[in-house]
Amino acid sequence: MEKLIYLTWKPEAQAIAAYRQRLLEEVAPRLLAAGVQALNVSIADTQEQIPKPTLLMGEGATLSAAIGLWLPSLDARGPVEGALRQGADRVDGYLVTESVPQPCPDRDWLDGAQSPGVTHFTWFPKPDHLSDEAFYHGWHEIHTPSSFELHPLRWEYVRNAVARVLTPGSPPIRAIVAERFRTIEDYTDPDRLYGSKEALKRTVEELPLYGDMAQMHSTPLSEVIVRSLGA
Repeated sequence: MEKLIYLTWKPEAQAIAAYRQRLLEEVAPRLLAAGVQALNVSIADTQEQIPKPTLLMGEGATLSAAIGLWLPSLDARGPVEGALRQGADRVDGYLVTESVPQPCPDRDWLDGAQSPGVTHFTWFPKPDHLSDEAFYHGWHEIHTPSSFELHPLRWEYVRNAVARVLTPGSPPIRAIVAERFRTIEDYTDPDRLYGSKEALKRTVEELPLYGDMAQMHSTPLSEVIVRSLGA
């Protein structure tokens, strides 16, 4: 079983609400019919609830959706990518290895329902000056423990290391992260988002150990778990 993540951009003239509807009502059934075993659709339709996200960075300002899915083999991704490309201006696909340093402890909603709260979604490349060993040490062994102090109200943390770019011409990113917060207020209120000024200062100082602020991309997304793994 392999996990793939696709970042998609809708046509500029299309409303995000219409794109959301199309993804959930037309594209998602096609993906499941194509053999997708688990499917998560996260959409950048939080503008009304979060009109000015404090952590909006890079291409996060234009991203329309992030689709995470599991296939028995990435060799079968042709119909998946075909379905995602219809009605999208851009699709970037990546094979990833998933790690969950902080699982959601108390999920109580069904597949197909919108998840509570908001997902802070981030992706970034490995800085050229860092070796793989240094990159993963900084990201996994230093930043991940610090992130628990930085975001004490975070509900879930899913960390994806990019193993391979799947779509020709897509940026060679190396990290895709989804951090879930239980309520919108936990994300929009700085006093609830950050644990302390000291924790924030420390994580800013640690950033060069795994990333470059100028190359970071992030945005808030709403999540629908269309089908859970093993469902």
